[in-house]
Amino acid sequence: MTTTSCETPETRGRDAGRDDVSSHNSDRGAVPSPSLDSPARPATAVKGRTPPVIRLLVLATFVVILNETIMINAIPQLMSALHITEQTAQWLSTAFMLTMAAVIPITGWFLQRVSTRTAYTVAMGLFLAGTALAAVAPSFTVLLAARIVQASGTAVMMPLLMTTLMQVVPEEDRGRVMGNVSLAISVAPAMGPTVSGVILQFGSWRLLFAVVLPIAAAVTWGGLRQLKNVGEPRYSTVDWLSVVTAAAGFGGLVYGLSRFEGGDPRVAGAIVAAGVVSIAVFVVRQLSLQKRGVPLLDLRTLRHRTYTAALIMMSVAFMAMLGSMILLPLYLQNVRELSALETGLLVMPGGLAMGLLGPTVGRLFDRFGGRVLVIPGSIGIMLALIGFTQVTMTTPIWQLLGMHALLMVSLAATFTPVFTLALGAVPSSLYSHASSILSTLQQVAAAMGTALVITVMSARADALRSEGVTEALANLGGMQLAFIIGAVLSVVVVGTALLLPARAGNSATSDAPGGAES
Repeated sequence: MTTTSCETPETRGRDAGRDDVSSHNSDRGAVPSPSLDSPARPATAVKGRTPPVIRLLVLATFVVILNETIMINAIPQLMSALHITEQTAQWLSTAFMLTMAAVIPITGWFLQRVSTRTAYTVAMGLFLAGTALAAVAPSFTVLLAARIVQASGTAVMMPLLMTTLMQVVPEEDRGRVMGNVSLAISVAPAMGPTVSGVILQFGSWRLLFAVVLPIAAAVTWGGLRQLKNVGEPRYSTVDWLSVVTAAAGFGGLVYGLSRFEGGDPRVAGAIVAAGVVSIAVFVVRQLSLQKRGVPLLDLRTLRHRTYTAALIMMSVAFMAMLGSMILLPLYLQNVRELSALETGLLVMPGGLAMGLLGPTVGRLFDRFGGRVLVIPGSIGIMLALIGFTQVTMTTPIWQLLGMHALLMVSLAATFTPVFTLALGAVPSSLYSHASSILSTLQQVAAAMGTALVITVMSARADALRSEGVTEALANLGGMQLAFIIGAVLSVVVVGTALLLPARAGNSATSDAPGGAES
């Protein structure tokens, strides 16, 4: 069944009564804007084949998301070349994440208001401009600004991909296609340190952007040649109070969490509290705007049980994944004294396995549903993180390689079904909002996971040093405790996995609160 039939007579009548959303569905006779290309119809998708628009968007999304973690291995070079401290250099990654968290909540409204081609042009245009500026940045300030511009484009691309997928891919093929999407969303951040470690062997940090720029330009050019519009734009005004509180809330929360690393915990706590208050104001405002049918981010998605359960599971799993991505390189380089390149090569097999398994996991989901993948996957995540709690100064490299591969494969078995179940559980009118919430919480979860493991590791290591333990053993003790935190989080992942259904059910029936989901 294609997504064009995902509305009930009740919702069709309700939407038809609103002036601001009356042109949402093309099957009601909406007239396309003359400035837009003819939209591609979901019904034209060929069963068993990935629509060309999705292949283009996956490739573009992989390129832009790769840059979220590509700067990790370049920090030593940046410190020397730009005469900055390690804490200052970390801002190049923190600012990227911060911008994503602040901008993504606005994309739900933006993607409904503009055509697919316009959204793609904005996203890739911003990314190209930021990449070009970063490659020639004469100072840290300019480089930081370039990273913010890059992140703004990435923030639009992620929800654009997810929303378009749900519009053009038939329900019976979504698992397979979402498996390909997981390559971009999950594998790109995991591959960032590996790619940068290899590139940095051949030149300075500027080479990171010089290599990405022509690839991104070619992807942009190819996309604009072939990309067709999907669906119809909905023209509506934007509530600026919602924009400000969303940016201050989600951005402030991510910033505050990042300040726990090497900063004053009281200041970081105050910033986090301010972010939470802003988010509360944002939520209250959205509930008010929903009564008029014009929310910036429609929170009615959270009324659907499957979507909410998948959201919780994805957030906790992302915390565990990002936490391990931070801890394992620190362990390998600071405790085992491996080089950045050796570290990157060691974690590469797991990242590649995660990406290569994505399409297979998707096909299995289409055939058997989500539970047969999500439950074993969540258990694998837990076992891998429990294994990492036992690392020592002499743990064989092959064991580390195996545990990391188990973690990545388990995440691959988990993320594809969770994304598909989450978005399949909401009606088509909420796709852009649901994907925006998913993408926003990914960034918040990443910041929380990073802040949590770094804070726990540092506190434990400092305590051990005060007891006279050597530097290496103190660092090891801190990392072991931080991995225990990750293992505890994985128990929540397993518990949430048991709540998810095999399939999201018919989103047409889930349009009402508490709609049927099986």
